[in-house]
Formats: sequence, structure tokens, C-alpha cells
Amino acid sequence: VEFVESGGGLVQPGGSLRLSCTVSQITFSLYHITWYRQAPGKEREIIADERGRVRNWPDSVRGRFTISRDNDKNTMYLQITNVRPDDTAVYFCEVAHRSTPGRDTYRGQGIQVAVSL
Repeated sequence: VEFVESGGGLVQPGGSLRLSCTVSQITFSLYHITWYRQAPGKEREIIADERGRVRNWPDSVRGRFTISRDNDKNTMYLQITNVRPDDTAVYFCEVAHRSTPGRDTYRGQGIQVAVSL
């Protein structure tokens, strides 16, 4: 399974960005999508998940993060608006087969996002 990730980099506070992961060698439509992030010195956290594992959005992301997918392009997206310095992190995309998530789960290498003036 291959991931092509894009959209990260340096962004100013208050700006927006859209992270993308294009996944090949799977039937993308059969997979749930999940986004994680890991800030410097912190544990990795789930920030958006199609399977509903994120029951309550953290206050820090509520209303600012949107996930979407385009099955025709085998691509998943994370839109972030009004970015804040504490959004600085490595963002990971993950796909998990709807029927066999324990066996068929794959994660990208990570997209670095830095928020600074």
C-alpha cells in the first residue's frame, strides 16, 4: 500500500490548509479513514475518524477540522481552518478495511505542519 501525502508545511496563525493522502494498491472505498496527529513531546491523538471513535471533538479542534474523501481519486482530506500554533504537529492518515480492520490497516508516513508567524 502506498501513500502520497501533501499539503503540509509552514502556515501562519489564522490561515487554512488542506492535507491530502492518496492511497494506492487498495480498493479505497472499502476502507474507513482516520486522521491522527502527534505534537512535539505529546502522545499521538485521533482527531477525526469515520468509525465514530472520536465521540467528542476536543475543544482545540471543534469546528475547525473537517474530513472528507473522494473515492474516485483514492484520496482523503483533512481541512483545517483558523490554524493555531498548537496545531503544530505531524499529521497521519490511516485507512482500515471496513470488514478486517485488525488485519488491514495502513498508515502514511506523516505530514509535517508548523504554525508560526
